[in-house]
Amino acid sequence: MAGEIVGTGGSPELRASHADRDRIVDVLRVAAGDGLLTMAELDERLETALSARTLGELTVLTADLPEVSSGPGATAQEVVRIEQEGSRTWRGDGWVVPRRLEIRSAWGEVTLDFTDAVITHDSLDIHLDMRACALKLVIRPGVVVDTDSLVTNYSQIKARRGRAAGAPVVLRVRISGEIEFGQVVVRPGRRGFGRRAAKG
Repeated sequence: MAGEIVGTGGSPELRASHADRDRIVDVLRVAAGDGLLTMAELDERLETALSARTLGELTVLTADLPEVSSGPGATAQEVVRIEQEGSRTWRGDGWVVPRRLEIRSAWGEVTLDFTDAVITHDSLDIHLDMRACALKLVIRPGVVVDTDSLVTNYSQIKARRGRAAGAPVVLRVRISGEIEFGQVVVRPGRRGFGRRAAKG
């Protein structure tokens, strides 16, 4: 059952670890992506999960959910490729984040909105081959972006920090490859969903 905390084998009174909280957060996000939870329910349960102190508090949050973490609808692809020229691509509204994203784009724009994304892995590697393009990442608390391995030719990186104090890291995004005559923009989302869920 989804209400079980896999790998703990402990009683409900035991203290919950960061890994325990992360597992429940993943189950909740996948459930929301499958339509099992409304955004309001997800918001409320995430807030509770991130502040839970015991395993029992976590188990209650998924007790009414079927097994969703291993279902085909919740499985993230290993590698996703985006190839475009002179067009725009947008990922949002519950998209499932893969382990690796390869983007080849010319004269266009790619937007990755993590506000309501279903995150099933703790890291995402993005490899760029972009010319005269913009890559925009809309992040929420707990999403950290690293551009140290990206080669920029006549390009710029604009990053605005929006991470809430004390928010646990749920996804590390590592950007590599090359961008020429373009820009990478990282900004926090304007909605309150992630900010409220990160309190604890």
